[in-house]
Formats: sequence, structure tokens, C-alpha cells
Amino acid sequence: MSVFSISLCSALMLMSVSLVASELATQDISEIISKEEFLSYQNVADFIEHSPKVTEFVAPEADDIEQYGSDVMKTLTGSDCDRDGKMDSNPQCNAVFYKLWMKYQR
Repeated sequence: MSVFSISLCSALMLMSVSLVASELATQDISEIISKEEFLSYQNVADFIEHSPKVTEFVAPEADDIEQYGSDVMKTLTGSDCDRDGKMDSNPQCNAVFYKLWMKYQR
């Protein structure tokens, strides 16, 4: 398979994941993460570590293009703590954990 075919297939798969995840965005996070699951996490770092991972395409930097050529693709992988299909920052993950912590009165 060519690099173009692999890139196109990857992009289409990621778009379909985003569409499915957008349906979950209207749900309350406590409907997705049960009390039992939440209580299994030792702390916020453990919660973030066990959250689903999301990969996003980002623009390559000039050094990347210089080293690998103009056809280079760059991705970032991070945690999706609120299960909405988008990568969350550390403060967002902390907020989700705190919301669940308050709801389940840990």
C-alpha cells in the first residue's frame, strides 16, 4: 500500500470515530463512567492513564519537513478523559476527575 492510501484510510477511520464520539458528547460523564469504575482509580494520574487515547493530526514543523520531506504527517496522542472523542488537556482531565469525585463522594 502506498503512503497516500494508508494516510487516507487513517483519516477516514479517525473521522468515523469523531462522528460516533459526537453522539456521546450529550451524555453526562457519570453515565459513561460508573461509580465502581471510578473508585478503581487510585488518583487523578491513574484516571488519566487509563482513559481512552485519542490521536490527532497536527501541522508538521519546519524541522520535520526538512528532515522527512514535504509529505510528512505529524500526530499527537493524548487522553480523552471526558469520552467525547477529543484530546483533553491536563486541566480538563482534572476537572472531569473532580466532577466524578464530587458526584460519587469519594
